[in-house]
Amino acid sequence: EKSRTKFLNLASQDGLSPLLRYSGEQHGLFALVAPFRAGAELIWDQSLILGEDLLQPHAEKSRRVPTGAFKGLDRYDELKPGDLLVHRDYGIARFGGLLRMETGSTANDFLLLHYSGDDRLYVPVDRLSLIQRFKGGGEAQPSLDRLGGGAWQSGKEKARKAIEKIAEDLIEMYAWRKVAKGFRYPPLGELYREFEASFGFEETPDQAKAIQDVLADMEKPEPMDRLVCGDVGVGKTEVALRAAFRAASEGRQVALLCPTTVLAEQHYQTFRSRLSGFALNVGLLSRFVSSAKQKEVLKAAASGQIDILIGTHRLLSDDVVLPNLGLLILDEEQRFGVEHKERLKLLKDNVDTLTMTATPIPRTLHMSLSGIRDISTISTPPKVRIPVQTYVTEESDALIADAVRRELSREGQVLILYNRVETIYKFSERVRSILPEAKIIVAHGRMDKRTLEDSVMSFYDEKYNVMIATTIIENGIDLPKANTLIVIDSDYLGLSTLYQLKGRVGRSNVMAHAYFTFKKEKVISDAAYKRLSALMEFTEMGSGYKIALRDLEIRGAGNVLGREQHGHMDRIGYELYSKLLRESLGETVKDFDTELDVNMDAFIPENYVSSPPSRMDCYKQIAEIKTAADEERVRSSLEDNYGKVPVEVDNLILIAKLKVAARKHNAVKISLSGKRAEIVLNGIDSLKEEGFLDRINSRKNVVTPAFRENPALEFAIRETPRDTAEEMLDFFDF
Repeated sequence: EKSRTKFLNLASQDGLSPLLRYSGEQHGLFALVAPFRAGAELIWDQSLILGEDLLQPHAEKSRRVPTGAFKGLDRYDELKPGDLLVHRDYGIARFGGLLRMETGSTANDFLLLHYSGDDRLYVPVDRLSLIQRFKGGGEAQPSLDRLGGGAWQSGKEKARKAIEKIAEDLIEMYAWRKVAKGFRYPPLGELYREFEASFGFEETPDQAKAIQDVLADMEKPEPMDRLVCGDVGVGKTEVALRAAFRAASEGRQVALLCPTTVLAEQHYQTFRSRLSGFALNVGLLSRFVSSAKQKEVLKAAASGQIDILIGTHRLLSDDVVLPNLGLLILDEEQRFGVEHKERLKLLKDNVDTLTMTATPIPRTLHMSLSGIRDISTISTPPKVRIPVQTYVTEESDALIADAVRRELSREGQVLILYNRVETIYKFSERVRSILPEAKIIVAHGRMDKRTLEDSVMSFYDEKYNVMIATTIIENGIDLPKANTLIVIDSDYLGLSTLYQLKGRVGRSNVMAHAYFTFKKEKVISDAAYKRLSALMEFTEMGSGYKIALRDLEIRGAGNVLGREQHGHMDRIGYELYSKLLRESLGETVKDFDTELDVNMDAFIPENYVSSPPSRMDCYKQIAEIKTAADEERVRSSLEDNYGKVPVEVDNLILIAKLKVAARKHNAVKISLSGKRAEIVLNGIDSLKEEGFLDRINSRKNVVTPAFRENPALEFAIRETPRDTAEEMLDFFDF
């Protein structure tokens, strides 16, 4: 259907109006949704069928991925016994697993949390919203809290006071963003639709959402400041292309800033190719461009003749003038130094800013998660990509020889990362001595620009099968034949750099291998151990966001408005820290979770979902049902994966809906046991809600409460607790 819409948009440009339903009696042009990918000529019927592969070459149908609120940070399917968790009211504990317990005549599942001194807490699965994975602010492991102790509340209070000191500056920043006048783009026109239709693939759901977010930001009066986070190869460049096309087609200039010359060249070729059918000029500034050509580009940019200017930090030089700059795109912002960022701040005044990265630095990620910057994540992997096989091991000649020969035997290429320019040629001689059959080339950032470009392009053209390089290859051209990576002294490199390097291999449908090595018998630091462990843990496609969050744990978020890389989160964890920050900024947060006392079997049976991690994730999905559409999606997902929903799971879904509906009306407790059903409200203000008292009075079986501190509504119990729960749901108008 989406492909047909694209085709109709293009057809309308030529005045064509295809029929959307086929009729044997009619003749003409039909645009139909059908399973034909190629096409056929039906000579006897004088009919021609043109399939999607002919009309939109290389169009791929994206795999169906689940969407909704339970993605991302709050997934529980990766939770393992021993992981640190934070309970909002009781503090830091270790996860002890998922247990089935009977209370009275009913059975339910509980999370076991181990606290200090053999203290245990059993948390019902319907109260998962009180639990978060601990994301700390530094390298030291936090101590477990003691149930009933005062240390947890004391730590929260200290963090709150520290947060209040920066809240004033944050409020000023929020206020500036609201009053700053950016360029407000008009609604999308036919020219944009034509450019959109020229994309040769179907957008993944995440990619389409990111594009939609960016375009919506550009229509707002205040300047855009959005971070798009996604792995290499998931489609961030197309998001940038859509934004750049929209800005340039409205007469605004675009600057695309890249960390390396090789990446700038790649983007330049991509943008020129995609924009070739449109009257837009693309320019390039980097040390690969001759001085004479640079002068031409600078002159054209200053006169407004260049619509999109792509380059390295050369774009930040004083001689670069863009009189009508409307959009600044930063690719891998973390690669730019402090002085570059100070210059960027001057450029960003009243200019829309789009930042693209696979692994944002902790402070950037923290600012996005705190709401200071907007964030879109693209985690849907390309259809043919296979996760890279990752190894952390001691370095040896035997390992290098074996890994390289394995790759060369399947006619592939090898990247060896050696990040010391002073001794890189000595190391290359060592590799030549153990692999005389290999064709080896060296590349590093201190090379003459032409030599570096020639080296990289020679490797790309497969004249060499082994490249020994510094981190200049961290961001660069697509090397589809390079499917083995060996990183020497990987314990010296940062987590985001290591993850970016891993993204250099496995860019095709061939299984790739990445070896992260360290010196034999060397004792590596605790932080380096955590970084390398994270690489082993997050091997699947789309892990860049999780890697960034782990980096946030290891390094801390820092003061988001300064340079210090230390924060106030090492005691209370990231989630609670962010909540306290939002409260300091004046946001109202309902700080309670509706307590349920429901006499129903409400759990996920082992014979329905056998794996404990999968059951945890299903509990999380059900707990995050907020609307009827959410319920339909979750039921559909359960039935697709596990079959017909049993009555115990049906009860669980009913309870989740009841909690949401009750919370809207500030109900702190619901009791459905014994002969009486009761709803306890959070203070008399809950009763003053418009129309709520009328709803109470219209129910004959509801006892109107007295106006005391915590009023309670009493229901007459019906045949079963489930019947009464459904009546309450109707009362709350879910």
